[in-house]
Amino acid sequence: METAEIRRRFLSHFENAGHTVVPSAPLLFDDPNLLFVNAGMVPFKPYFLGQETPPFDRATSVQKCVRTLDIEEVGKTTRHGTFFQMNGNFSFGDYFKEGAIRHAWELITNSVDDGGLGFDPDKIWVTVLHTDTESRELWKKVAGLPDERIQNRGLLDNYWHMGVEGPGGPCSEIYVDRGPQYGPDGGPEADEDRFLEIWNLVFMQEEITNVTAKDKFDVVGPLPQQNIDTGMGLERVAYLLQGKENMYEIDEVYPVIAKAAELSGRAYGADHDDDVRFRVIADHVRSSLMLIGDGVTPGNESRGYVLRRLLRRAVRSMRLLGYDDPALPELLPVSLDRMKASYPELETDFARISQIAYAEEEAFRQTLGKGTQIFDVAAGETKKSGGTVLSGDQAFALHDTYGFPIDLTLEMAQEQGLSVDQEGFRALMAEQRARAKADAKAKKGVHADTTIYRQTIDAFGPTDWLAYTNLITESKVLALLSGGAQVPVLSEGQVGEVVLDRTGFYAESGGQNADAGMLRWDGGQAEVLDVQRPIRGLVVHQVRVQSGELTTGADLSAEVDHDWRLGARQAHSGTHVVHAALREVLGPTALQSGSYNRPGYLRLDFGWGGALDPEQLHQVEHVSNRALREDLQVSQHWMSLPEAKEFGALALFGETYGEQVRVIEIGGPWSRELCGGTHVERSSQIGTVVLTSDTSVGAGHRRVEAFVGIEGFEYLARERDLVSQLTEMLKAKPDDVPAKVNDLVSRLKATEKELEKIKSAQLQGAAGDIAAAAVDVDGVAFVGHRAEGVGGGDVRQLALDIRGRLQDRPAVVVVVGTAGDKPSAVVALNPQAVDRGLSAQQLITVVGQHIGGRGGGKADVAQGGGTDLGGIEPAFGAVREALRG
Repeated sequence: METAEIRRRFLSHFENAGHTVVPSAPLLFDDPNLLFVNAGMVPFKPYFLGQETPPFDRATSVQKCVRTLDIEEVGKTTRHGTFFQMNGNFSFGDYFKEGAIRHAWELITNSVDDGGLGFDPDKIWVTVLHTDTESRELWKKVAGLPDERIQNRGLLDNYWHMGVEGPGGPCSEIYVDRGPQYGPDGGPEADEDRFLEIWNLVFMQEEITNVTAKDKFDVVGPLPQQNIDTGMGLERVAYLLQGKENMYEIDEVYPVIAKAAELSGRAYGADHDDDVRFRVIADHVRSSLMLIGDGVTPGNESRGYVLRRLLRRAVRSMRLLGYDDPALPELLPVSLDRMKASYPELETDFARISQIAYAEEEAFRQTLGKGTQIFDVAAGETKKSGGTVLSGDQAFALHDTYGFPIDLTLEMAQEQGLSVDQEGFRALMAEQRARAKADAKAKKGVHADTTIYRQTIDAFGPTDWLAYTNLITESKVLALLSGGAQVPVLSEGQVGEVVLDRTGFYAESGGQNADAGMLRWDGGQAEVLDVQRPIRGLVVHQVRVQSGELTTGADLSAEVDHDWRLGARQAHSGTHVVHAALREVLGPTALQSGSYNRPGYLRLDFGWGGALDPEQLHQVEHVSNRALREDLQVSQHWMSLPEAKEFGALALFGETYGEQVRVIEIGGPWSRELCGGTHVERSSQIGTVVLTSDTSVGAGHRRVEAFVGIEGFEYLARERDLVSQLTEMLKAKPDDVPAKVNDLVSRLKATEKELEKIKSAQLQGAAGDIAAAAVDVDGVAFVGHRAEGVGGGDVRQLALDIRGRLQDRPAVVVVVGTAGDKPSAVVALNPQAVDRGLSAQQLITVVGQHIGGRGGGKADVAQGGGTDLGGIEPAFGAVREALRG
């Protein structure tokens, strides 16, 4: 049974049982504590935590998940994978233990002809919490399971909670006996390879606190309502029903392995190390496909770093299999072909997905080239010093600075007869991970505690948010917050947070900055500094009290700054216009991946492989302003997410959308996007769009910036004033300015070249005199020369010229230039000096010790720099002493 069919049967089974089918949330879910969605219940957390009222009593989903803690273990075992799908059914105060057990039992044991999964009932085992006698009795009653196939387990195995105070409860896990060839008899307690868990039923029934470990917490009491949260691993069920050994061999994953084997000429199943690489490739290619599909782009931080690592590990593994050509163009379409049955949007968006993936592979191939050069130098130095071990520091620098994989370092070191200090490398990696974890924990801590906000919304309900219709609202202060706690009053000069019963202030979201404005009440006023939604449904205003005291329960006027809002509307609508213009000029793959706008300014990130040339930028700007001149209607529509997708609305990757979404149209289908921001009523109200830059923000991604409205006109006015000044200075017409400036630049360059020739001739002329002044130090001709105002390559050239005039005996030349008020030194030795055992490398170290720097090079020429001009003469003296030694 194919994986997509298992998925379909699961959803159909629960839909027929009265569950609302909820589409998978994007992997980039709106949860500050998560990098990616990592469990099927994540999108339902607000309902379980009581932060929101669920719109249904029972639901079912197949949720896309990514777990990143075990990336290094992928392929080494048959259990670790980064991307997986979690089938789940959920009850919010509706059915409880008996219903969950009955639904699960019927699905897994009903025949295939009856819509079930067809597992043999005699092969099913379950575990329950040792104190949960109710679940044990229900399994006997509903499923007819005998006592010996119902095993008791402790809190570590069969109790669920989120790791923090909140809901918890016992769980019951369902296992399938794979047969004696996989291990000993005795149920899950004896062997979890033979008895494989496929489903976990969580009975959420009590509130817990003081959580210090999985099995250490205090129970406060029963929850107001009992909930069900279950999770069935789709890939596990698939490989059981398909008769495969592991998740890498199911129909959605194995075709990538088969293609990799075809490309590399290696056979899967013939060699353990190769098999690990094949599994890494299959897992990481599929995971990357899904992550890019949900809006992740490769980068050096956070989610982008995870994706970059997955893509590069896949490419690296192909290289280790002996395939050096671009691999992703061969592998990614294979993964798409298997995943599109369940996620058809991948096929629609594949042009963008593949463009990003292929650009990252190309960037990595270039990185490998640079890293190889660095490795060759490090390996050469190790051999030259008589060593056989590449240091952990060097291996870590290759990995951390140049993105060079340790496996590749090991492989190349072996080819050159070297080993690598792996313990040193691992120690440095562990230090880096510890720093990253500490940093992540610190950052997480900023957002993690939302207790005060949950308490506020529990007490008062969601904010009546009127930003689309009202700039001024008559509001009441429901709560004042400071230092993570409620306070009765905010005094003059104090900064705090204000929760109102209603507000017209726009809370920062979707790339749009928060509104500015004032809160005014009888006897005082406060400036609104920021507006946020710390949890869904609650709008919080950060304010500074300018006069008077603001108290809980006060009536006030919440007034959005009119000019600020106008500029914000122009910028947000301008973002939509520029996005549509980019797609019109560059094509449909130029899709927005992020944006930011504030009054008068916008920036937009989009998928594109290279810099836009001046003509393309001009066309985008022209199309944008043409849309403004045409005075296009800007309209909004509310509809369900499936209706919006069918309507052709574009969604911003990484955003989380509710059941009802808002579609903004500008000129009908020309620009049709899901958006929660504020907008103008007609495109002409944007005023103007002035593109100011196009820059790279990572492989396959560009960023354009622009001014709109009055800020756009002011930018053009500054440009006009600049041109006016140039025309006055050059005594030229505006159209002639570029040619005049070009002529001046050409003449300047020519003059600089002539000056360089003169300077070089002067230095060459001086070289003879300087060489003639050489002093003898124990049979070595020594020159120490301070070259005032000379720097860079001129110092080196002067040193070499002097050395060239001293060929009749061993010679050591030290030239230190003083350009830029910083010494730059070159030590040059002729062959006779080198034969005598002298070394420029050693002597540049002596110089560096006195001028506050260091350097390096070869035996005959070395160079370096420093910071102390006062150390030049002492450096010459130190070299003389070194020569005498």
